[in-house]
Amino acid sequence: MPKSTNSVASKARRKRILNKAKGYWGSRGNVLTVVKHAVDKAEQYAYRDRRVKKRTFRSLWIMRINAAARQNGVSYSRLMDAIHKKNIEIDRKALAEIAVKDPEAFAMIVKSALD
Repeated sequence: MPKSTNSVASKARRKRILNKAKGYWGSRGNVLTVVKHAVDKAEQYAYRDRRVKKRTFRSLWIMRINAAARQNGVSYSRLMDAIHKKNIEIDRKALAEIAVKDPEAFAMIVKSALD
C-alpha cells in the first residue's frame, strides 16, 4: 500500500508560516526554513515588546507629571507622596493627561494634595 501524506494540512501549515513573514526581505520571506527562524524571532520580539511598551508609557507619564509638577513648584516624588497621603485616587496615566490637556486643573490637584 502506498504511503499517504496529508498534503492539505502540510500546505496549510507552510502557508500559515509564510503568511506571517509577508513583507520580509529576501529569503526571510520565502524560504521555509529561514522563514521559520525569522517568524519565531519576530514573535519573541513582539512578546517582549508588549511588556516593554507598558514600561515606556509609564516612564512617559512620569516625565510629563514631573515637568508639570515642577512648573507648579514641586518635584514629582513630593507630589506623588502628597497625593498618596491625601488618598487622592488618580493614576499616573490620567494625571499625565490632565497635566498636558488642562494645566489649571493639574495646578488645582497639586494645590489640594499639598494643603
